[in-house]
Amino acid sequence: MQSQFVRPPAVAGTFYPSNSHELSNLIQHYFSQTKNEHKSVHGQPKALICPHAGYIYSGPVAATAYGLLKPYKDRIKKVVLLGPGHRLPIEGLALSHYEAFNTPLGSIPIDLKMVEKIKKFPQVAYSDAAHSQEHSLEVHLPFLQTVLAEFSLLPLVVGDASPEEVATVLQAVWGGNETLIVISSDLSHYLPYTQAQKIDQLTSQAIEKLRYQEISYDQACGRIPIQGLLVEAKRLGLKGSILDLRNSGDTSGSKDQVVGYGAYAFSQP
Repeated sequence: MQSQFVRPPAVAGTFYPSNSHELSNLIQHYFSQTKNEHKSVHGQPKALICPHAGYIYSGPVAATAYGLLKPYKDRIKKVVLLGPGHRLPIEGLALSHYEAFNTPLGSIPIDLKMVEKIKKFPQVAYSDAAHSQEHSLEVHLPFLQTVLAEFSLLPLVVGDASPEEVATVLQAVWGGNETLIVISSDLSHYLPYTQAQKIDQLTSQAIEKLRYQEISYDQACGRIPIQGLLVEAKRLGLKGSILDLRNSGDTSGSKDQVVGYGAYAFSQP
């Protein structure tokens, strides 16, 4: 495979360790700290919502969700990963021409069959620039590589789109038990600790009850892909469950201005 078609890691060494051994040990440490005794999640999760900050801040919360996948590591073969764009404004949902995404833990092939299914939609376009430095997708990959066996990836950076436009794309690649949907999002940003807790609790209740209309712009940076997932989850009768809800004041840092992190799972009731 020619190197120009492979996306190298952009935030290894900043958001998470660039050394593969150190990275593996850190992720395993996060998994060892989670109990994953969530009786509200019945069977295999179909979709997850996880945060995308530096691991020191959001890694423990993300591990709470990814730990649920361990019993299904050989069953899940495809991961559809959606996250908001932080680098440049985009319209709709952005594919890339990359044929693989690399991390310190190895290479993940892009699922070209799923690309073919969605590239025809008017809300989907190619933008390598949207992907090249974007962290909202990249930070999830080492967790997925640790907890799953072999899998292919459909990464999408989400910009200005309606919840229904996102749901249409998800419906096209929804698949069965072999396909996992992951939505990348942090919650409130840079609020005092107590205020952030209150707002993030309201956001979590809206997510759990699939009330996508109740999530406003300042409640979650990945609001649009979250809303798209909730539209499709409601249509299919999935149940949402809150797995973990903390902020940077709980995990690492000051409580003066915090960023909220939540983990959620969706499964058949």
